[in-house]
Order: sequence, then structure tokens, then C-alpha cells
Amino acid sequence: MIVTQIDIGWQIINQQAHGLLAVKLAQHWHPDKRPVQWVETLIALTEHDDGQDPWEGRNHLTKAGGPLHFQILQYSVQQCRNLIQIGLQKSRWNALMMSMHTTFLYEPKRGTDKALDTFLDQQIANQASWRRQYKATKEETSYAYSFVQWFDALSLILCMDQLPPDERRLEISVGPDGIAYYIQQRSDGTLCVDPWPFDKPEFSVHVETFQLGQLTFKNDKELYDLIYKTPITMKEWAFKM
Repeated sequence: MIVTQIDIGWQIINQQAHGLLAVKLAQHWHPDKRPVQWVETLIALTEHDDGQDPWEGRNHLTKAGGPLHFQILQYSVQQCRNLIQIGLQKSRWNALMMSMHTTFLYEPKRGTDKALDTFLDQQIANQASWRRQYKATKEETSYAYSFVQWFDALSLILCMDQLPPDERRLEISVGPDGIAYYIQQRSDGTLCVDPWPFDKPEFSVHVETFQLGQLTFKNDKELYDLIYKTPITMKEWAFKM
């Protein structure tokens, strides 16, 4: 979950909803710069945070009983395996993107956990095999995964309310094309990305959020039940060149 503290308690955005927002943004990427395996790459983007632990026990709670923000979580080798399995059920390309995502996230932790090291070694072999099966070069797959990573970053900036005030610019990250992109919120509330990478001069996107007044929970079931009986609050953003 993406958890933000608000006046009444908590704002919750499911990570799968963040992935869906990323795809809504990505479908506007300029056609001339689209990665190969376009549809599969979009699907990989929407499922890049899937495979989380089930809603049981206290998997989704902090020690204090609050909703657990994803950045507090330690890595889970099992979740990584689940994520790649989800991709494999669609295509080797999806699994390749998911495998590259786990490598990006957890290769810096190599040497801290034997199970993680074994998993990372497996991904080196998997990625080579799946590239061969698609007859794709390292450059093509690197571009496609960088595309996934860039829109993941943009979606997170929105979902985590990281837009700076006073029309200041924030770097999203370097895009798959090697260009550094910046986002800015204007005084009228519209968002601009510089340089403009999209196919339309303006468009809007939204994500579902849940605003909870209860601060602590005894278990996952209590949190889950409250989330899914709470009416959605829609967060929307208008992008304009």
C-alpha cells in the first residue's frame, strides 16, 4: 500500500492501483519512442508491484497497528518469485520485465542473504534465456525496462504527493531515451513535464484512494474490511504542455 497521513487519519492507495495509474500515463508516451513488445510492456508496468503477501495476520500493519506503507517493508524473496510467476502466466516478455525489476531493486543487497543471492543468480540466467527466446537485444530490453521504471517513478510522485510547491520543478528521472525529465505543478493546478514526452498536448488521469478515519487495527482483516466498505475518493491530475 501507499499510505499517506491526512487530517482525518490515513489515505490509502493500493499498489496495484498505482500500477494502473502508471499505465494510464504510459499510454500517452510518444509513439515514436515506444519500446518493442508494446502491449506486453504496458501489462508488465501495471503488474510490476503484484505478488504481495496475502491479507492475513498482520502482513499489512506496522508494529503500532497502522497501515503499512510499502517503503517500510523489507524485501521478500517469495514475493519476487510470485511476481515473476505472474508475468510468466502471460508471456516470457512480461516475466523478463519483472525479473529485471527485481534485479534493479535488490542487486544492491547482494551478499546480505543467501536466498536472495540464489534468486538473483537465477535471474541472470532467466533474463539471458528470455531475451534469446524473443530475439531481443540487451539494448531493446534495457530500453523497455527503463520505460517501465520511468513511469513507475512518475506514478509514485503523484500517488505519494511529492509535487513541490510554488511551481518548483522536480526531476522524475532520466527516461529510457537518456533524457532527464522534470515535472512542475503550475499555479492553476495543471502539471507540465519538460521536455514534453507525450502524444497529446493535454490529458487527465486519476487513481482511486481510500480515506480512513480509524488510526490503528488489530489485524489485516479489520483493515481490509474497512478499506473495501469505504467509498472511493478520486485523485485526478491534468497534464498540459
